[in-house]
Amino acid sequence: MLKQLSESIYYMVNDNERERPVLGLVCGEKYSLVIDAGNSVQHAEEFLAEIRQLQVPPVRYVVITHAHWDHFLGMNQYEDAVIIVNRLTEQRLNEWRAYTFDDAALLKYVEGNRLSAHGMQMIQNEVPNRESFTLGRSGIVFEGSLELDLGNKVCTLEQIRSTHTDDSTIVYVPDERTLFLGDSPYSTTTRSLFHYKQHRLLPMIEDIQRYDAVHFLLGHESICDQEEMDMFFGQLTACSQAVTSTSLEEAMDSFEREQGRAPVGDELFFLKALVNDRILDAELPSN
Repeated sequence: MLKQLSESIYYMVNDNERERPVLGLVCGEKYSLVIDAGNSVQHAEEFLAEIRQLQVPPVRYVVITHAHWDHFLGMNQYEDAVIIVNRLTEQRLNEWRAYTFDDAALLKYVEGNRLSAHGMQMIQNEVPNRESFTLGRSGIVFEGSLELDLGNKVCTLEQIRSTHTDDSTIVYVPDERTLFLGDSPYSTTTRSLFHYKQHRLLPMIEDIQRYDAVHFLLGHESICDQEEMDMFFGQLTACSQAVTSTSLEEAMDSFEREQGRAPVGDELFFLKALVNDRILDAELPSN
């Protein structure tokens, strides 16, 4: 079932058990815009079935926030819509367009760390006719930013700096003060090690906080308000200031000195993720 944020904005909540991110819907007077296409044929079809029950204009555009499979594998189901991506996302989707999706191929992607074992299971369960499945084409490829007018409803698309991927696109609806962030504020995984890209953290926060927003929709969190996002970014910033080496113990000691207390909850995860980033940097061969 779709959640309604306002008269013109709806969203389908994330389902992390099935690797399903939030899917968004913004409706103007002429057209509707979808944010992220879904992780599979089934996911997209369920979303479209919910949209058909609403009295809203037809879906004219689908924006893919980044080229991780759970955000785009449902894109073929939006047959009458224009798929919109930034240029780097398009380059990565072109790689996926060369993929096959039979069991043997999916297993190779898992072994090559391009797909998780759980992700393979979701694709096997929710993409019918996988032996003949190929990813469709994009209709608009942009660089930097793009503005769409849905009919008295403007949306701004921008590729931002991100700790999650190099190709993160966010969608801003100014008159609703609503920002769809996709997975942009999240950590990532490299060589089986989760980490926050420390050198991109403050630039990402700067890019996001330029927008006058009170509603934030994240790929795997559903909706957050401004207070929650400020707390999230505050914790990340404090943790980043505490991490200056590959030692988790030193980072925790530094955090406690600066904050006057020991780290708790998400802060422990953030510290470990930022230390892991230092470890990965230290392992890179020097030029």
